[in-house]
Amino acid sequence: MTTQQNVRVAVLGGGVMGETVVSALLSAGWSADDVDVTEQYASRATELAQRYGVNASDTNPDTVRHAQVVVVALKPNVVGPVLEEVAGSVRPGTLVVTVAAGLPVAFYEQRLPEGTPVVRVMPNTPAVIGHGASAIAAGTHATDEHLALVERILGATGLVVRVAEKDLDAVTAISGSGPAYAFYVIDALAEAGVLLGLTRDLASRLAVATIEGAAALAQQSGEHPVVLRERVSSPGGTTVAGVRALDAHGVRAGILAAAEAARDRSRELAAESDK
Repeated sequence: MTTQQNVRVAVLGGGVMGETVVSALLSAGWSADDVDVTEQYASRATELAQRYGVNASDTNPDTVRHAQVVVVALKPNVVGPVLEEVAGSVRPGTLVVTVAAGLPVAFYEQRLPEGTPVVRVMPNTPAVIGHGASAIAAGTHATDEHLALVERILGATGLVVRVAEKDLDAVTAISGSGPAYAFYVIDALAEAGVLLGLTRDLASRLAVATIEGAAALAQQSGEHPVVLRERVSSPGGTTVAGVRALDAHGVRAGILAAAEAARDRSRELAAESDK
């Protein structure tokens, strides 16, 4: 496998995640001349070309033909037709990386030339600002070298971890859907602030800063969340009373149930893709 300085990358799809990958590539040291983006809407293609200096077009087969890495950043419902469109243009040894949700590695391997290495990625939305959490899983023909290349590509998006594909449903439930749970808590905290007499603007700012600060402290300290929680919880104090109310209302059980529901839906989507 060659280095990023001369690995040509084609990004199929110029939406939010496609743009995130383009930005990450440039941050990781790729030359804009070695990054191609395909996008069906001409105005969006022009926007990406002007913003990043990359090559942008609406022609998938020609773009793939010149690439050593192809990143599939499309809506799941259009991935199948696009793979059929480009399969004849994928050169032997080309690495295919997918950030499309719900589609298993087998979906790609069945539609691409025999032996094509595929790496599946489960990203999340904070990757857009470099604070994401992505899990990567190797397909049948992907090697450690391929995984290392994907880690370099995604390095600027935040945390990148390797998992077995069987664990991606659980990853989807935690880090993939997790930002929505965090936004849910932020909204609830802000609403509570309004209920207790604060202005909505102040309550929202305090809620966001509190969640952001707590997450940063958990990451930097490396201590168990229970230990950190106990440090805030003085005996007989306000925090203990608040946590008791959370337990009484089943907040922890609700989060566990949400994760299980998200995992189950991820499995259902994968099963539907095989039909």
